Amino acid sequence: MSVINQFDLTGKTAIVTGGNGGIGEALAHALAEAGAAVAIAARRLDKAQAVADAIEHAGGRAAGFQADISDPDTPDGLLDAVEQSLGPVDILVNNAGVCFHGAALDVTPDKWREVFDVNVHGLWYCAQATGRRMADRGKGAIINIGSISALIVNRPQMQPAYNASKAAVHQLTKSLAAEWAPYGIRVNALAPGYVRTEMAEVDHPDFKPRWIDDAPMQRAATPEELGPTIVYLASDASSFMTGTELVFDGGYTLW
Repeated sequence: MSVINQFDLTGKTAIVTGGNGGIGEALAHALAEAGAAVAIAARRLDKAQAVADAIEHAGGRAAGFQADISDPDTPDGLLDAVEQSLGPVDILVNNAGVCFHGAALDVTPDKWREVFDVNVHGLWYCAQATGRRMADRGKGAIINIGSISALIVNRPQMQPAYNASKAAVHQLTKSLAAEWAPYGIRVNALAPGYVRTEMAEVDHPDFKPRWIDDAPMQRAATPEELGPTIVYLASDASSFMTGTELVFDGGYTLW
């Protein structure tokens, strides 16, 4: 197989959780452009379907699905619906996530649970349900969207719940990679730095000096810049890679 053909996802089916905007939307478009049929899973069906419609308008194949991944009963129903519509799932991108800023002494139990319910528990439910089906088929690729917040403590904002949740994502990635390699399932994490989305106010005067100006490349990424990397991790181009935390941060964690 030629080098470029190893990136081809034609005939594959992918799920992107939280694919209705920001990073997730860009990742969904990238997977579709590489040939995959893409399921957009999000709490709001209208927004998920809008992304799917845009992909189909561009010549790809996609469908939107309503899913609250923090509910442990959701993944199996989602997988059944995706299989009926697009085919068995070859690629899972666990992208859904939430974050809030707040000092440790001010974090309420409800806020702590909210972050972990989506970022860790929801990711776990989706990975476990999908992993069972991938194991039966003897192949699959799971990409968990981690963060540089698993590696550093961000500043000037404090976000202990988010940081801890993403550290859990990275360690869970390694655990699943080690356990599921014999089943032909590869599990990797993509750890972005600051990306220009509604979730990250990269131009805010309180944040820009630390987030952007103090970094080697002195800019934020665009969501679309993550697309080629997600295709790499989902495709045969990374066939010997599992358990890796791939940092994508413009050099932010160098200093």
